Order: sequence, then structure tokens, then C-alpha cells
Amino acid sequence: MKKFFARFFGRLAKRLGEEQEIVSQSVEIIKPVSIEVECLAPVVDAVKEEEQPPNEKNTEENVKKKHLKDIIEFNPRDMMEVMEVPFLALSKNRIKPIIYQSKDGRIKVKVSAHREHYVASIYDWDIILLLSSKLQEIINSDSDIPPKTIIISRNQLLKAIHKHSGKANRKEIEQSLARLKFTGIETTIRNEDYRYKGGFGFLDSWGYTERKDIKEFEITLSQWLYDGICKKGSLLKVSPRYFDLTSGLKKFLYRTARKHVGNNDQWEFSIEKLYEKSGSEQIFRFFKRDLKKAVLDNDIPDYFVEWITDGNKILIRLSNKTKKLIKMLT
Repeated sequence: MKKFFARFFGRLAKRLGEEQEIVSQSVEIIKPVSIEVECLAPVVDAVKEEEQPPNEKNTEENVKKKHLKDIIEFNPRDMMEVMEVPFLALSKNRIKPIIYQSKDGRIKVKVSAHREHYVASIYDWDIILLLSSKLQEIINSDSDIPPKTIIISRNQLLKAIHKHSGKANRKEIEQSLARLKFTGIETTIRNEDYRYKGGFGFLDSWGYTERKDIKEFEITLSQWLYDGICKKGSLLKVSPRYFDLTSGLKKFLYRTARKHVGNNDQWEFSIEKLYEKSGSEQIFRFFKRDLKKAVLDNDIPDYFVEWITDGNKILIRLSNKTKKLIKMLT
């Protein structure tokens, strides 16, 4: 029995000795690894510092990121003068001139097509919303006098107005720029006492350059358009969702609502007044038919549109969507 217990305790002591040796070896192995991790920490920080260039403008990648940032932060702006009276065709293929005169005779507008082009349309005006926002950014920053000529990359222009980059859309932009240049305008706006008379287009010139490393438009505004954009308090911000509207009539309704409702509760127009303000070349009954369809769709960004029958009179009510929803909930 004594021999049995002696052998048992001998084996137990040997086993405990082996386990202690394994534990000590593990500690020795783990200890250097923890030291190595501590040594690597400054190296990782150094790599991070190297990845952040001191001047973002020095790398092509950061230039591209800056362009993308410009697109994301793009705040389109429209000219109140052009929102108030008809300067733009609601269709893409209008040839007939737009002629408007206010009831007091002070405001006159005549917009004519070049014989090889259609009248500039409300779709073409999307480009001007982008250019006016660029000029407004410069004015707000007080960094420099806004230039009449703006150079903008093709991709930035297309993305800003919600179009895919491609040959077809590039051609469409070129045609829009041609119409904006060749459309002839005569107006008393900013010339109420008729001190001078003259004609002009929305643009003085435009050009497109495409090489391996450059794809960009160079656009020069006319003096009248440039002065209107730079005039203090002349622009209104426009919802980016405006560019998703595919109907010229709905674009007109949005611009009318933005100009007259703004941040107020609502504004009402007779159909006859909207017909006059739109400059539409449709026969009145067809305009009324299309207007009713657009109103019933009620998908204008930021605004509710309602068809109101008041006795023998029909009114179109444009309401601030946010304020109307709050009223409905309360």
C-alpha cells in the first residue's frame, strides 16, 4: 500500500511540474506579443497621418471628392423676375413667340425663336438654376467678383440636374445651350421707363471641350441675365426634386408656388390668371384639361395643389405642404 501511494504522489508531482512549465512558457510567449502591439501603435498613427495630405487641393482624388461635394451640396436657385412672367416655353418644340404685357402696360416681354431653333424652354432653364447657384456661392463667400463665364465639368452638370452621364444627355445639354443663346428677348424689366431698347439672349456664348483628361462646358451669361442673378435678393432656392419633374406644366406650377407661396400658408389663382402667366400656346380649354390632370396628380415638391370650385369660378390653391400637414394633424 505504501508503495502504491508513493508511486501515485510521484506521478502527481511530475504532472504538476509539467503544467507549471507550460504556463510559464505561455507567459513568456504572450509577453513579447503584447510589447509588439504597443510598438505598432505609433506606426499605425503615422500611416494615418500619411494618408491625410496637408493640402487637399494637391491630389486628383481630392479634387474629384470636392466636385462630388459640390454636387451633393448643390442648392439650385431661380430668378424671381423670370418666375413672375412668361419667359420660357412649357414645351420643347415651340416656334411661336411668347408675347406678354401686364395690365398696366409697364411690363412687356417678347421671346422669339431663332429660325433654326425652338424657343428656350422651362427644361433648358434647369442649366441656369445650376449656374445661378454657383454665382450665389461666390457672392455669399465674398471671395471674388462673380464671373460671367463659368466652366463646369460635364459630369457635374449632368448629375446636378439629375441626368445620367452619356452621349445622348450631353447632346441634349448642347441643344439646350444653343436654344438659350439663340432665343431672342425684348423686355421692359429693369427698364420700366423704356430708356433704351434692345434684344439679347440668355447666353452670350457656350462651348464644349472633350479630351482624354477634360470634359467640360464653358458658358458665358448675357449681361441682362448676369445682372439679374447678381442683383441682391433676386434669387429663390429651389428643391432639388424639381429636376425630377418631367412635365413642363408641373414645373411651371412649382415655380409659381415657390414664387408666390414661399414659406407662407397658401396662394390662390384663377385658371385664367395661370393661363396668362404660363404663356402657354395651347387653346384655353386644352390648357384647362391638362392643368386639371396636373392638379389631381398633386405631386409637386413641397406644395399641395388643389382644384377649388367656388360657384361658377374655379381656383387653383397652392399650399405649403409642411404647414398644411401640421394643420391637419393639429
